[in-house]
Amino acid sequence: MKKIFLTIVCLGIIFITFINVSTVKGNSINDTSVSESIEKKLIRFHVIANSDTVEDQALKLKVRDKVLQYISPKLKNSKSIDESRKIIKDNSETIKKLAEKVIKENGYKYSVETKLSKEKFPVKTYGNITLPQGEYEAFKIIIGNGSGQNWWCVMFPPLCFIDITKGEVSYKETEEAMKKVLSEKEYEAVDNTLEGKEEKKAETNENKIIIKFKIVEIIKDLFKK
Repeated sequence: MKKIFLTIVCLGIIFITFINVSTVKGNSINDTSVSESIEKKLIRFHVIANSDTVEDQALKLKVRDKVLQYISPKLKNSKSIDESRKIIKDNSETIKKLAEKVIKENGYKYSVETKLSKEKFPVKTYGNITLPQGEYEAFKIIIGNGSGQNWWCVMFPPLCFIDITKGEVSYKETEEAMKKVLSEKEYEAVDNTLEGKEEKKAETNENKIIIKFKIVEIIKDLFKK
């Protein structure tokens, strides 16, 4: 009787352990659906240089600085993606002229193209945020041939105006801004500071599985007695 009682108790423990392990595995994020959801909530900003020469890359940054100086006060307090989209569209022509002026003042004759459109982008990291590959809405400034490396950030939520060189302070501001538009799961999907936490979580799950198998061994021993 004692042996049967112990067997029932052990089987109960195995059942509970199995449920816990299964639940943890079942909570994994569906990357495709989450990525598609994130894509719809952001507007990216890209400034693409004429080429990868030192001079053209430096010019790209000068254009970036001038444009952000102009558009920052207008976008910084935007409360929605629709509001930001309207601001960008309303100021697109002015932004183009500002870029052309910077280029001319620096002795170049490159053309400038500005456009707000949806395009496919690879995985990109900006500070403590890594955006998955996908189709995002983006405002692009293309200088000349547009064959050089681009500088990018996020216009909505307004991450472009957070100085990522400030380390932890800017990370906190970035987190606050992203969490205003993304769900908890969506933010977890783009937060690249979670790697250590995920590794720790994986170790915990592994320990649960090991415990489960240990209990099976105990039951086998009971039946041998």
